[in-house]
Amino acid sequence: MNCKIYTLTSELHDERAVNKSTQEFLQRLNLDFDFKGSDYDDYGTAPLSLIYVRTGGTEGIFNRLLPLLLQKSAQPFYLLTSGQSNSLAASMEILSFLRQRNLDGEIIHGSPEYVTRRIGELQKVGEARKLLNGCRLGIIGQPSDWLISSHAAPQVVREKVGIELVEIDMSELLETVGQDVDGGEAGAMKIYEALKLIVSRYNLQGFTLRCFDLLSAVRNTGCLALAKLNSEGIVAGCEGDVPAMLTMKIAQALTGIIGFQANPASIDVETGQMVFAHCTIPLSLVERYEFDTHFESGIGIGIRGYMKEGPVTVFKVSGDLSRHFVSQGWLIRNEAKPDLCRTQQVIRLDDASQAAYFLTRPIGNHHIILPGHLKSLIESLVGNW
Repeated sequence: MNCKIYTLTSELHDERAVNKSTQEFLQRLNLDFDFKGSDYDDYGTAPLSLIYVRTGGTEGIFNRLLPLLLQKSAQPFYLLTSGQSNSLAASMEILSFLRQRNLDGEIIHGSPEYVTRRIGELQKVGEARKLLNGCRLGIIGQPSDWLISSHAAPQVVREKVGIELVEIDMSELLETVGQDVDGGEAGAMKIYEALKLIVSRYNLQGFTLRCFDLLSAVRNTGCLALAKLNSEGIVAGCEGDVPAMLTMKIAQALTGIIGFQANPASIDVETGQMVFAHCTIPLSLVERYEFDTHFESGIGIGIRGYMKEGPVTVFKVSGDLSRHFVSQGWLIRNEAKPDLCRTQQVIRLDDASQAAYFLTRPIGNHHIILPGHLKSLIESLVGNW
């Protein structure tokens, strides 16, 4: 089960009446769950553990349980309440108690539709935590020389989310690619095959590549390889940008989608309209694509992809996971101007004031574009770090 529900009930309330109201409340929710009652032995084993505060007068019971719950799980405390029998008041007292001890928590309360939707989001968050814990991500070559802010703190990343960062020398990839590489699609596919071997050799779930080194070493680019690998579910980032890779993997764990790593090319802070561009995009994200040369070098293969217009989310985490940015907007058109990286997206943020972030406190230059409005889901995970 992705969700287990545990209960807190005051002895002052009639057990039969409480059980009846519990059944009625839970039946209104469109959920698949395992009802555990007051048995907390396996608390924290499911992606989501809910504590259903059924009545008032349960604050002391929770206080006595807290040491056991902290031993079993590090996830935030999610307090479900129907509002009957002073349960909301008790939940507020418990949450205040937790906050005084710098412990995270949330009261889940509202209409059946809201409660069902919110629990669904939290189930995805719990599943994402489990997917990220033990994940191995490679850094093939160091970050590109110009990415002076785009490094990571491996120990912090390991402690916060369980991701292991694995450094791999660029020479290993170049030796695997070999010297007999042309500048066309066949050469780009040799880079793709070499990267797949590296992924298998190190048991990686993703990587970021110091891709510009390929321009001088083999006279081709990694753009096609990265586009294909991302489409196959292997996170593949550009330029050795570690925070961008982390952002892509976190988003994939939450949504199943690997986003488009791109940098802003222009920003209108008054309207919130921006142009994002890069020479690659996951092929699974686009309705159609075409090959061009890599923009900066004019050689090799660059990808011009056309993503479906509609809702999008712009997302980025810092290398030590202490900061993040997430904003919703709309992809209003794709462009194909000759003086930009090949995939170009014109995006208008819903909140134009958030465009100022890019000019005042950006987390590096690359950001990740995801189809759909996903801010609430993303905040539910990264907001607790």
